[in-house]
Amino acid sequence: MAQLVGLILTEDEGFKQHFGRLLRSGAIPVSVIDDRIARDGTPPDVVVVDARGDATSGMSHIERLRAAHPAAGIFAVALNADPNLILQCMRAGANEFLTWPPDEEPFHGAIRRIAARRETAQGSRPAATTLVFFGSKGGAGTTTIAVNCGVELARLSKRPTVILDLKAGLGEVALFLGVRPRFSLLDAIDNLHRADREFLRELAVKHKSGLEILAGSDHFDRPGAADAGAIEELMRLLARQYEYILIDAGSQINSCTVAALYAADQMFLVANPDVPSVRNAQRLLDRVRQLGAAGERVRVLKARSAIRFITRFRVTTRRCRPR
Repeated sequence: MAQLVGLILTEDEGFKQHFGRLLRSGAIPVSVIDDRIARDGTPPDVVVVDARGDATSGMSHIERLRAAHPAAGIFAVALNADPNLILQCMRAGANEFLTWPPDEEPFHGAIRRIAARRETAQGSRPAATTLVFFGSKGGAGTTTIAVNCGVELARLSKRPTVILDLKAGLGEVALFLGVRPRFSLLDAIDNLHRADREFLRELAVKHKSGLEILAGSDHFDRPGAADAGAIEELMRLLARQYEYILIDAGSQINSCTVAALYAADQMFLVANPDVPSVRNAQRLLDRVRQLGAAGERVRVLKARSAIRFITRFRVTTRRCRPR
């Protein structure tokens, strides 16, 4: 699934929040960046332009964006569907015209068309797949499942695979894999201005299976609320380098976890068959839906069944391996 980059041009904070939620809540993940040039120079795939006020200014924005980003999908948003205004927007370079407030289904349909065009333009280059593992409570087996899935993906696919540990202070991914990392997630998000392919490879430690690990922070207060934007941008940078990205998001809903959920192609909520775990799972599902990150991307895993499945999968793979 394509990982798109979105840009919202407006001075209205309510407009920005509304379209930010729409972009992040669809079946295709869209990472929203600030109205500035991205640190790594990646052009936006989707641009939403607020044309509700000064139409001349809106047309100017659209023309400038079309010249700078010919492949981007540009959405013009106005208060009413005036035929003359629609014609002006199309002539300026807009691909889609929406009235405020927009209907969600046509908007998400347009996003799907943009993603399809982007994948066609990329040709045979595979799109990154991001899997987020989230626990209904501590001790549910989230890290165990995330680590085993990461090892098997790297070993069987032989494709670039990385696992991120988002838990502040108490991350256990590196411990489970028996590696001693020199760097952590904080080194990545504090140095995004230099986060090219070589730098990110240097920060990650490689397991014998081929899985690369970006270890959790030793600080209990980071990553925190102020780091959510950096986490979202890091996801976008990693998607250019790896084919599989796995995230151990722990069991707490916070701004960094939400950033990971928005970037996910698939979210796995890990629960045990006990009353507290099932109760928490239901509450977390409700919260994720409120955040707009749910829909067809959420799956619930019963921890014990998932671990048995991984074990059977390994045994089958060994038996079927050619001699």
